[in-house]
Amino acid sequence: MIRRHFLPVLFAFCAIILFSQFAYPAASNSIEADLDSLIEDAIKSNTIPGAVLWVGQADRTLYSKAYGNRSLVPAKTPMKMDTIFDAASLTKVLATTTAVMQLWEKGKIRLGDRVTEYLPKFQGGKSDITVRDLLTHYSGLRPDVDLVPRWEGEQTGINLALNDKPATTPGRRFVYSDINFILLAEIVRAVSGERIDEYAKENIFEPLGMNDTGYLPPASKRRRIAPTEIINGTPLLGVVHDPTTRYMGGVAGHAGVFTTASDLARFARMILNHGTLDGHRILSEGAVSKMSVPASPASRPDLRGLGWDIDSRFSSNRGELFPVGSFGHTGFTGTSLWIDPHSRTFVILLTNSVHIPGKSVVSLRAKVGTLAAQLVGITGERVAITSYGETIFGPGNRQVVNRNASVE
Repeated sequence: MIRRHFLPVLFAFCAIILFSQFAYPAASNSIEADLDSLIEDAIKSNTIPGAVLWVGQADRTLYSKAYGNRSLVPAKTPMKMDTIFDAASLTKVLATTTAVMQLWEKGKIRLGDRVTEYLPKFQGGKSDITVRDLLTHYSGLRPDVDLVPRWEGEQTGINLALNDKPATTPGRRFVYSDINFILLAEIVRAVSGERIDEYAKENIFEPLGMNDTGYLPPASKRRRIAPTEIINGTPLLGVVHDPTTRYMGGVAGHAGVFTTASDLARFARMILNHGTLDGHRILSEGAVSKMSVPASPASRPDLRGLGWDIDSRFSSNRGELFPVGSFGHTGFTGTSLWIDPHSRTFVILLTNSVHIPGKSVVSLRAKVGTLAAQLVGITGERVAITSYGETIFGPGNRQVVNRNASVE
């Protein structure tokens, strides 16, 4: 029996020892055809209006393609590779997590500090919730602030987050919470003196050459933006889909960034190159390593890094072959990014699935992830552990791993 408090040690062992010896050969072109069929079938079944797929590695693009339509209402418009998407919760890792880690590596933020060290008004100045708790979604705070009765204004949203009462004690339970990242953005502002949109533009997006990425996209880019939800007969276009961020004026720590597949590919390559791209260092090697390994409580089944998802109920876009040690994130609008340091691979799937009401892309993401892993030559024979949680059934915390390791 290997207990949960040994999980970080086991994780590191698997990541360093089990996978470092493998070089993944390229797979056949038939997998590209399988990817095409999978996404085209999702379009035919009205799961998504269209998509942009980008599978790449640290130094090259393996496969990229645009599918279907960018919009269905008020008229059909074809999807293109340069389509700009509402990234939704990818904002959490693209902007807020990266900003926090930049400030952490400069010694301006300590992960173990209480939030009140930076935001004295949080919970009236009395709370044991830490910066790490916010980043891992183990703060105990609710998923979101109340949206009814309707309110407006950035400061109103911030005040609601500062005063929202926790649903449980910190570290006890994984609750994916947008409030956590509203607060983290405020910590960035308190420490740097800049709002998250200004900070991210100056310190992340512009240095990386992510020229189509940022908050509040200008009218000049409107024609390239994929619309999202249709409200009262009119789709949201260039306006953030997330209602909390929308009420706050379009800028928040949990949502609000718009981006393209090519810009996300630059970001992913920066991560795979240990924090640097084209001579620009965005993060230290230590920061990349720190944020992409388990940081959540060792006794809890949902594994989260700092901002990043590793092995939780939200990890569907990893697929069923990318190994433990890989990480990523998703966005509610239909966006996703997964990064595997061991094969030096990233998978970007951008859709505006909320343009079609009532459809889920969870299964599609997982299937794309599995095929992408095969595209870079990852097969069952070469994978020791893909997920601690995929074989948990029924009550209790159990881990069963069959392949090259024996864990129960």
